[in-house]
Amino acid sequence: MPDGSVMTRADLPSEQTRRWVASRKAAVVRAVAAGLILRKEALERYGLSDEEFAEWENAVAHHGEGALKATALQHYRQL
Repeated sequence: MPDGSVMTRADLPSEQTRRWVASRKAAVVRAVAAGLILRKEALERYGLSDEEFAEWENAVAHHGEGALKATALQHYRQL
């Protein structure tokens, strides 16, 4: 986690999440990258498409967590 603590499943967004703010998206991307949950599990748990999750991963990898904000995603897609 950004504060140095260890991420657990309790830190993941609720399965009923429908409003995806940047911090929730980043938490799921971090959890998958760290092996806390499998990518397939994340997609099923949150009803995400593979393409959508790949966009989140690419945004974080290339531009940082701030790129997950809705307005930033639109900007970075145009680049």
